Amino acid sequence: MSEVKSDIQIAREAKMHPIKDILAKVGVPDESAAFSPMGRHIAKMNLEYLDQLKDKPDGKLILVTAITPTPAGEGKTTTSVGLNDGLNKIGKKSIVCLREPSLGPSFGMKGGAAGGGYAQVVPMEQINLHFTGDFHAITSAHNLLSALIDNHIYWGNKLNIDVRRIVWKRVIDMNDRALRSININLGGVANGFPREDGFDITVASEIMAIFCLANNLDDLEKRIGNITIAYTRERKPIYAKDLKAQGPMTVLLKDAIRPNVTQTLENNPAIIHGGPFANIAHGCNSVIATKAGLKMADYVVTEAGFGADLGAEKFLDIKCRKSSLKPNCVVIVATIRALKMHGGVSKDDLNNENVDALKLGLVNLQRHIENIKKFDLPVVIAVNHFIKDTEQEVKALINFCKGLGIKVSLCTHWANGGEGTKDLANLVVDICEKKVANFKFLYESKTPLFKKIETIAKEIYRADEVIADTKIRDQLKNFEDAGYGDLPICIAKTQYSFSTDPTLKGAPAGHTMPIREIRLSSGAEFIVVVCGAIMTMPGLPRVPAADSIKLNKKGDIEGLF
Repeated sequence: MSEVKSDIQIAREAKMHPIKDILAKVGVPDESAAFSPMGRHIAKMNLEYLDQLKDKPDGKLILVTAITPTPAGEGKTTTSVGLNDGLNKIGKKSIVCLREPSLGPSFGMKGGAAGGGYAQVVPMEQINLHFTGDFHAITSAHNLLSALIDNHIYWGNKLNIDVRRIVWKRVIDMNDRALRSININLGGVANGFPREDGFDITVASEIMAIFCLANNLDDLEKRIGNITIAYTRERKPIYAKDLKAQGPMTVLLKDAIRPNVTQTLENNPAIIHGGPFANIAHGCNSVIATKAGLKMADYVVTEAGFGADLGAEKFLDIKCRKSSLKPNCVVIVATIRALKMHGGVSKDDLNNENVDALKLGLVNLQRHIENIKKFDLPVVIAVNHFIKDTEQEVKALINFCKGLGIKVSLCTHWANGGEGTKDLANLVVDICEKKVANFKFLYESKTPLFKKIETIAKEIYRADEVIADTKIRDQLKNFEDAGYGDLPICIAKTQYSFSTDPTLKGAPAGHTMPIREIRLSSGAEFIVVVCGAIMTMPGLPRVPAADSIKLNKKGDIEGLF
């Protein structure tokens, strides 16, 4: 049996084409007004060129989501890349739009986010490390606001900021639990007034969420100005614009906001831009990138974070609501391995055939199908095939989907690239051309905030009730009184279960959803509802991925993924 190559080995053997040739596939002219090369294989699109495309008709938008995540892996990004290659294989002009990877997970436990096997975006090392510097720019813009807050207090505090009620932390793009809670301004009068502070990871920053929801630079600057940074002793909110912070922060982001274009292993265009947390934010790539793709291609494949409950719901109720985007089709990725885990099989036993456990776990897939249908969107199932999947297991899964009247495709993109997703691509095209998606939101903007939370909890998570104490309910009422009642809800909870208990696999129902806290993202324009323990600054595992990452004698990177 031949050796199975690692993702980085496969990526390094890729025959990449000059980025101008990749862009030429979607009609982008080779001129400085259209894009700026960032080396030979990466480019940043120019906003002026994208603005010239505004009157072109949009292509079809394909949303890729997945069943509830498990340690067995689902392969959502890999499937997105594979589907894009498959669409190009059958003669369609297609672009995949993905999030940028964070350095924290790359050196921690999750690994990179550039796909896998023969369904990857390249150059893999650059994408998973510093890439084009977008995350560094977002980190700098965020921390500039932090510095301006403390500087304002140091020089007299004319805004009467209550140092106990500063809600703006600092950020860094690294997993570092030591920075979660810190004391700053120590060392005497010359260094300012001591206070408690902390760090979040950059992808949890509200700047990241704003970056990915902004329609243009003006919208970006306006949203940054509306960020709530602190309160006075009288509980009056203080905004970033009160410190005149939105101007210099936007300057730091003026190049980062331009979408990045790379390529897949099969030399098809890929836009990789932005990357907000899928828990504390909406977990999708930037609106600017998605809209750019829709103007340049006939099909755009994009993905939402985590499973369909935590990811697709936010894509549809937050990103689409704020951008007027409307998906034409939803692809739900499932693996037999993950479904067996939902059926009670331990990770160590996944290589053994277990049709009975698979059938038990199929309730998780069924729940996600039912949820997507609530948005009146057509669904197709992509079975991400693993080598150890048996014929009986594959047959059971496909028969289950057919029994529900749902199109299903067995995909082998990890091993075969776009050739392994041609069937899925044909199903998607057939749905997009024959079915009209009557997309609707789960709730209306005018619905009261607590009712919105209840709607998501009961309709998507199948909770019987939402538990919120008087403090939480009063806070929601205050948000409504302050003019934030029309904002969408961003549920922050474990991604590993429909409930708030990560150990409850399958499709639990009848549980309660307790609200621990709520946070106003007044710049990003949504309200975060925290249910359970959510970490905005992850720590490194006992054996981090960083332990295996190094340069070899040739100067090549080893162990990245």
